Parts: sequence; C-alpha cells; structure tokens
Amino acid sequence: MDLAPNLTPIASLVGTWTGPGSGEYPTIESFDYIETITVENIGKPFLVYRQRTRSATGVPLHTESGFLRVPADGVVELTLAQPTGHTELCAGTLEVIDGVVELRMSGVVTATATAKSVEATERRYRLDGDSLRADFAMAAVGVPMTHHLTSQLDRA
Repeated sequence: MDLAPNLTPIASLVGTWTGPGSGEYPTIESFDYIETITVENIGKPFLVYRQRTRSATGVPLHTESGFLRVPADGVVELTLAQPTGHTELCAGTLEVIDGVVELRMSGVVTATATAKSVEATERRYRLDGDSLRADFAMAAVGVPMTHHLTSQLDRA
C-alpha cells in the first residue's frame, strides 16, 4: 500500500517495535516492563498507532491507540485514547537529521470524571535505524512535569 506523501519523513516508523522499559514517578514504586508499539500504514494521510505494555511475567499493564499525523513540514501530531479514561492530544516537532527521526510533542489531556488527574504530557520518540527510544513525562496527581517512562525498542 502506498504511503501518503506527507508521511515520507516518518515512513521508517512503520512496523512493530518491542523491547524493555522502566518507569518511575514520585507517587509510585519504580517498575520494569516490556513495550510493543505498532505503527501501521492504511493508505490514508495518517498512521495508526497502537501501544501495549506488560510486566516481565506477561501481565498486561497499559494500552493506548490513536493516530499519528504530519500536517505540515516539521510538524507532528498524535491523538490517543486510553482505557484509563484519558484522551491525549499531542503536537510538536519532527526532525530528520542524518537518517535519525526525532519527534518531540507536548500533550493536552482530557479525562472522564473517574480518571486520575493528568494535566499535561511530553513525549519524545527517537528512531535511529532499527532502534526506537521512547520517553514520556507527565504532570499528574499534583506533581509537576516529571519523567515517567523510558523504553528502548527494536524492530520486530
């Protein structure tokens, strides 16, 4: 299936990525996990994004699904829905330097009445060949913007 021209800068993200990650936050104990991110081309001017994490023993931890868009040169947007009652609308920059793709985004979060308080997020994805690093920070439950997750994924 042909890739929409606007997606050419992030074409190398298409595929499945998996690997170890670690999490921390002031309100919880640190933890390790296995993450899988799938980025799919469906022939439209956006990519489908799916993320899943599980514990080292295989217990599901988190999931989110959404769409990755490149609406203009150097601009990237990610819209996400999460079963925790949150939606996340992220926007930021896209750079490709010497074949390394870097996406940096800040997110606005909305939530259902029963979801935990998450005020804002920051995401960074860095793709270098067949290696994808994902970093996530958030301002939540009264804590200002703080690092939360890092994973190092390889193309499956």
